[in-house]
Amino acid sequence: MNGLVEFIRTLGPTRVAAMGAVAAILIGVFAFIIFRVTAPQMTQLYSDLTLEDSSAIVNQLESLGIPFELKRDGATIMIPKEQVARVRMRLAEEGLPTGGSIGYEIFDRSDTLGATSFVQNINHLRAMEGELARTIRSLDRIVSARVHLVIPERQLFQRDRRPPSASIAIKTRGSLGQNEIRAIQHLVAAAVDGLGPERVSIVDDTGRLLATGSDESAEGIVASSLQERTFEIEQRLKNQIEEILNSVVGPGRARVRVAAEVDFNRITETSEKFDPEGQVVRSTQSKEESSTSISRQAGVTVGNQIPNAEADAGEGGDREGSNLAEEIVNFEISKSVRTEVVEAGRIKRLSVAVLVDGVYSPNESGEVQYAPRTQEVLDRIAVLVRSAVGFDAARGDVVEVVNLRFAQAPEPDFDSASAGLFEFTRDDVLRFAELGVLLLISLLLLLFVVRPLLRRIVTPEEKAPQELVIAPDGTLVAEVEVPAEAKEEDDEVVIEWLEEAKAQGALQASSIAKVGAMIDDYPTEAVTIVRGWLEEAA
Repeated sequence: MNGLVEFIRTLGPTRVAAMGAVAAILIGVFAFIIFRVTAPQMTQLYSDLTLEDSSAIVNQLESLGIPFELKRDGATIMIPKEQVARVRMRLAEEGLPTGGSIGYEIFDRSDTLGATSFVQNINHLRAMEGELARTIRSLDRIVSARVHLVIPERQLFQRDRRPPSASIAIKTRGSLGQNEIRAIQHLVAAAVDGLGPERVSIVDDTGRLLATGSDESAEGIVASSLQERTFEIEQRLKNQIEEILNSVVGPGRARVRVAAEVDFNRITETSEKFDPEGQVVRSTQSKEESSTSISRQAGVTVGNQIPNAEADAGEGGDREGSNLAEEIVNFEISKSVRTEVVEAGRIKRLSVAVLVDGVYSPNESGEVQYAPRTQEVLDRIAVLVRSAVGFDAARGDVVEVVNLRFAQAPEPDFDSASAGLFEFTRDDVLRFAELGVLLLISLLLLLFVVRPLLRRIVTPEEKAPQELVIAPDGTLVAEVEVPAEAKEEDDEVVIEWLEEAKAQGALQASSIAKVGAMIDDYPTEAVTIVRGWLEEAA
């Protein structure tokens, strides 16, 4: 302890204060670094939240004792990464987030017992709008949605009733097709009694009208979707071709373009054919008529009963007879009636262009070299493409497969082992960058701040050498700085004793030179004398 106290006293108060400041700075810096390194990695829990949802979620997190951070004015909430799944399940149990809309949980409140029918109707309307908005947000590429319903109140003794209507405002990722827009219309129409799809209007976040909400005929719908149908056909065929080629030439090493010529005409054809060979009896009508009349004056004899008795002139009498037979047969000839309707959108012709890259392989020196694909491989690829698109030479389809070198070569692939070791997410990269910056700052602080300070504190102060001068009394004293006035007064005195000191110094120097010469001439005697002096001193 005495040594430590003496060391501290030797350093002085200035150095001790500097050491305390350096120690405080080091403790603060390393405490900050340790806090940042050991702090839990925060990740996004929810984003694009409304203020109502943010408030409800924050209250739940505070009650659960989970640390959180708010960003973008409360629209984004960050929590520790390892607790995201559990917290999301817990919040889903509470019905959060609601997306800024209230659904049928509005009727779970206990204060609805004394509500009037008007309030109940308003709550029911709000609940329907909230549930529909949630359902629409669950669709792909829909970020947010708001639904407004107009349901006229039923009046007594009213013959004409105004149908309900709906308006929807949505925010999307990208653009929606006509089929998706009509799907939203039918979804909302099916959920509201009496609402037709033609009464639903849709607007996106840019103010663009997606659905007018007016009645459209079937012909108008077909006409508006012809261009979309052409695009869908081309995209479907392109995806089929790329899926096959990616397995053959590798992902991203083929470019496919499909041009489809679609017949937009809607044709209705009716044909009626008769087969004369195919006769069938439809009905038969037979008619047979017979009539007889005999009038005789004479009696009945044997001669009268003999045939052709009228020829006998001798016997007079009247006799009439009539017989009629008629048959009518009706035949039916078989016929066939065929009605064929060819809808618009039939493919008339296909043109497919396929561009494939060559083969890249390393040579003996490890450099990647390009080699074009053989014609045999291109022919096989063409066969696969024709089979994938349903090639029909009768309608003039064309498939071209060309091998050209791409401007950008493929990136080298890592083996599975290295890929498994170095697969980092974006959060991992940011974390490593943060740790690297903290480490760099620590090294710079130690090298350029702490090290010079410690060196200056530990190194003792070196006093400047003082020049020794001869005092007037003949003694050696250290030269000290004196004021200019004192120097002027003592100049004369200094000159006098300086001259005397020079003379005495010259005398001493000559005496020393004589003693040195004597020692050089008689070294043995000089050593003996010095030894005698040493023995006397001991």
